[in-house]
Amino acid sequence: MTHPLKIAVAGLGTVGAGTLKVLHDQSDLLALRCGRSLEVTAVSARNRKKDRGVQIGQFTWFDDPVEMARKADADVVLELIGGADGTALAICETAIASGRHVVTANKALLAHHGTDLARKAEASDLVLAYEAAVAGGIPIVKAMREGLAANRLSRVYGILNGTSNFILTQMRASGRSFDEVLAEAQELGYAESDPGFDVDGIDAGHKLAILTSLAFGCEIDFGAVHIEGIRRITSLDIEYADELGYRIKLLATARRTENGIEQRVHPSMVRATAPIAYVEGITNAVVADGDFIGSTLYEGPGAGAGPTASAVVADIIDIASGRRSPTFAIPAKSLEKLNPAPMELHNGSYYIRLMVVDEPGVVADVAAALRDEKVSLEAFLQKARAPQEAVPVVLTTHNSNEAAVVRALDRIAKIAAVREPPCMIRIEDL
Repeated sequence: MTHPLKIAVAGLGTVGAGTLKVLHDQSDLLALRCGRSLEVTAVSARNRKKDRGVQIGQFTWFDDPVEMARKADADVVLELIGGADGTALAICETAIASGRHVVTANKALLAHHGTDLARKAEASDLVLAYEAAVAGGIPIVKAMREGLAANRLSRVYGILNGTSNFILTQMRASGRSFDEVLAEAQELGYAESDPGFDVDGIDAGHKLAILTSLAFGCEIDFGAVHIEGIRRITSLDIEYADELGYRIKLLATARRTENGIEQRVHPSMVRATAPIAYVEGITNAVVADGDFIGSTLYEGPGAGAGPTASAVVADIIDIASGRRSPTFAIPAKSLEKLNPAPMELHNGSYYIRLMVVDEPGVVADVAAALRDEKVSLEAFLQKARAPQEAVPVVLTTHNSNEAAVVRALDRIAKIAAVREPPCMIRIEDL
């Protein structure tokens, strides 16, 4: 009889406790699918006495998770603590040095140290698995690494943060402001008390950096990701987007260009008829474009105990079954340095909203700034006139160079009748 796969779990929060529940409740099914049993032998967390809704008394307890990674009777260590450095990194490095496979749900850790950890693991013939780190319950890592292995990918993009997608969805549905909907998201538990990682785009940036490595066979380079969040999006922008036939999404995009690989996270206008426009609420979605497969869409829950634990256990099943793939689709030693495309070289269409006092010559000054930078207008919308008050003026452009648009907006911002910094949202052709 094949011996059990022994598992040590570091971190018993939402994901850790959820993983223990899946392993317990599905034990018979998992044993059939693996050809061997899965046995949790050790756990570590901050508070041994906390009620987590799962029994842990039968497992060996370690106060120090790094010591557990070194000494536990385990074949696999699950790092479910979080954080880009510190304890989480030490757990993974210690586990690998001790000859143990690692499964993690930690996108921040991978975005900063994934290439190095993958090289160390593969050099020791060990697995570094991370399906739960990107898009929660969507099996996008397996899909890109295995299902799309016959393809060269030209682009991968998606909605990678459920909190931001929920906020934008609710703003559109209710007409409420960002601050009002953020407060609701915090009450519902979709947003943290400090929501910066979500609404400022950092969480999506971590995930995109990982997907970029998978898609293009390059080292992870989180520092090369251009990141903007959704705090400046107003209900007015969402109304205008609706009128123009768009939806606003916090989109994460990695794309091959003649200038290198773009990695960018920012609010984007997508056609209301695009499949990704229909992805609402806390749902995540990823689209991968391949040369033989064409465009493929993967959609599902991006967070939560059940979906994330499901992804963690899927990695454990692969290890137990002896299924191996290179961590980032090609051997880690073959990953090349990423050649980043500077954001100023990006070309696309743009939505621009100005708050302008309607005075003679203002429109001409705005048009001159755009003309001088060779930015061509597609549409111009002004619904109201109020000579003493600022009113919205909305412009959309034809395909233009990012640096030229930024220069034009800097000049427009200095016009006395323009009362707020211009709002710019990129329009994506999907």
